[in-house]
Amino acid sequence: MGKFKTEMKTTRNADEMRGVEVEIDFTSNALASILYRQGETVVLACCTKEARLPGWFPRDSNKGWVHAEYSLLPGSTDSRFRRERRGAKGRTQEIERLVARSLRAGVDLEELGPVALNVDCDILNADGGTRCASITAANLALRLGIRRLIANGQCLPKHLRPTEDQRRSGWSAPTLSAEEQHEHEMRVLPHDVAAISVGLIDGKTYLDLDYILDSNADVDMNVVKISNGSFVEVQGTGEEATYQREELEALLDCAEIGFASLFEMQASVLSGQE
Repeated sequence: MGKFKTEMKTTRNADEMRGVEVEIDFTSNALASILYRQGETVVLACCTKEARLPGWFPRDSNKGWVHAEYSLLPGSTDSRFRRERRGAKGRTQEIERLVARSLRAGVDLEELGPVALNVDCDILNADGGTRCASITAANLALRLGIRRLIANGQCLPKHLRPTEDQRRSGWSAPTLSAEEQHEHEMRVLPHDVAAISVGLIDGKTYLDLDYILDSNADVDMNVVKISNGSFVEVQGTGEEATYQREELEALLDCAEIGFASLFEMQASVLSGQE
């Protein structure tokens, strides 16, 4: 079990992120699990391997799939959040789709091979930025899960995957060297994915909005980015306000400060982890 921690501050500058804490393998049953804390927002992200590909996939598919689910637990908010027992609705469904497509943006599904992975993001405590924290935590769980599948022979390079006849005849997965495992991981997941919230309050930009900042923001924005510099999504909304082009650019510049910190954190957290 590994841990990562940055300083938690009660007050911070407008361009300063909340402190981040990460605990690896918080639960033991998942392929990989991450307990992720960003300020007072706490997410448990668990990556699991499904028994089969989704039913709508072709039977002989050599391509994989990554799905995500998101849930606010009943005690995560100041008044009890009711469980969604009949499936995700509204906001929850929107966030699930955002998390899933963000993760898939960082994965080469052909290199992943015929493997279906699910990442569950459960919010244990909500204090703003839950969807962004979920994406960042989910990326950590996904990379660690894929790393472990590669190590145990369940995720192999294309040229080493068995044919159906080989499977039936007692085929055994080849053992990859540490270098080969790393090379394949970087083909499957060549880049990390992270997300951060930013906002405008009285014309000033703020990074990593907690609940109080978010509640007072004239404009709030969620930004999802890949570590190669490409954007996955920019969700910016004026809350009974509008914003100018230069303010949009200032918000994105503010987000870049957060991304530099988050990508550095992700690399540090999983360095040397198996």
